[in-house]
Amino acid sequence: MASAGPTLATKPEAWPACVAMPDGSAHPLLGFGTYKVEVVPGSASSSTNTASRSAQEVIADALSSGYRMFDCAQFYENEAQIGAALRDSKVPREELFLISKVWTNVIYEGADAIRKQVDKTLTDLCTDYIDLYLIHWPVPGKHVAAYQTLEALKAEGKLRNIGLSNYTIEDYEELKPHAKVPPAVNQIEINPFLYRKKTIEYFQGQGVVVQSYRTLRQAKELANPTIVAIATKHSRTPAQVLGRWCVQKNIVYIPKSEKKHRMEENADVFGFELDAEDFAKLDAMTVPENLETFKTLYEKCVVRDTPLADSREGVKLNVTLD
Repeated sequence: MASAGPTLATKPEAWPACVAMPDGSAHPLLGFGTYKVEVVPGSASSSTNTASRSAQEVIADALSSGYRMFDCAQFYENEAQIGAALRDSKVPREELFLISKVWTNVIYEGADAIRKQVDKTLTDLCTDYIDLYLIHWPVPGKHVAAYQTLEALKAEGKLRNIGLSNYTIEDYEELKPHAKVPPAVNQIEINPFLYRKKTIEYFQGQGVVVQSYRTLRQAKELANPTIVAIATKHSRTPAQVLGRWCVQKNIVYIPKSEKKHRMEENADVFGFELDAEDFAKLDAMTVPENLETFKTLYEKCVVRDTPLADSREGVKLNVTLD
């Protein structure tokens, strides 16, 4: 008989819906992405863009729209601004769920650098613990030791939960024999145009909560006829259809917008359900070209900003794409 999975601990009333992490603690199903809030990272692919609103304004609007989970990262270069905005909001810390991620350059440098980065994030986010801390990319030859450092930091109480981001099945199989603490989550790009069903089902089968980024495909597919037709059928917006597709699969949904009406729209995904016909259409939208684009990005990013970037030494070339 299949295991029923962990029992969900009591969640704060401010969280609209949750899933259980391996230890039974609650993880919000809805979060807010902070990439390019106030600061556009210098090494971002579109670093010529400029942030239009301050973190104070964006975070205040996100909180008033019901968001309590905030997805941050070293790479985003704005944790100090996000932390100040959350501090000034006066929202109780216990209502918040804060995520951060350690970037490839620090992963490559090793344990001391990771510890220093975690301490910086704690200071920047104005907190004495992080709810969830992730390995941003599985740097070849380095990510296993990095995860073991996170295990130690969790034991010290600085990190409540630890996990992964952008891991393939093969990366996790490499890590698993060395991990004493099961990863709570794996954060990967998920949307109907990059629906890696085998990978998602593998991690969920391992008891790992799956988080989605780019669920809304950076708004590039909101006019797609299939998405629009399903939205019309349910008297919803295309963005809400994409968000609902995600949460109805028990995948954590992390949209981002700097416009308050979009924040509210994106969060309003718990009052309707997609049917089997909708899922059949949405689940069939991933084309081989999108999987190849993912493969190219993966091979680049696991060594990005490290001494391995040119040689790509150790990069896995035959990972599971779907």
